[in-house]
Amino acid sequence: MSDLESFKIDLKNLKEENTRFDFNLDDTYFETIGGSEVNGGKVSVTLNVHKGSSFFELDFHAEGIVNIPCDICLDMMEQPICADNRLTVKFGEEYSEDGDYITVEKNDGTLDVSWLIYEFVALSIPIKHVHESGKCNNEMMRILEKHSAAHSSNGNGETAID
Repeated sequence: MSDLESFKIDLKNLKEENTRFDFNLDDTYFETIGGSEVNGGKVSVTLNVHKGSSFFELDFHAEGIVNIPCDICLDMMEQPICADNRLTVKFGEEYSEDGDYITVEKNDGTLDVSWLIYEFVALSIPIKHVHESGKCNNEMMRILEKHSAAHSSNGNGETAID
């Protein structure tokens, strides 16, 4: 199992105005995080934290390949992703998320970005994800063709409904 401790950022103790963090996500990360959309991959994430007087701006850039099931044949496929996201973080009495704003408990001062990064990666996956033409599992394609509406077994000449 991957250690997600490296994804915890101690905002209270950031010394510089701008700080950069680099994360390399692999199959172990995706297994540990336990999300259902992504089954693995290799993604590089850069996080730039700008420390303001009363807030932090977090700029995420993720780029790489994720393993997801094809919508047609259900075999795993590689999907390139690229995502840029921004969050604003401030200190408050208790942790809360409201859109692009996060409040971190001021006594703790730590923000765990492991799930945030996963969400950004998952949201960057196109709605429709299918293999390139001819790359789907041939056996599954035969089964789908056999059971498709275009092959009506009643033989009465009705047109198929999609």
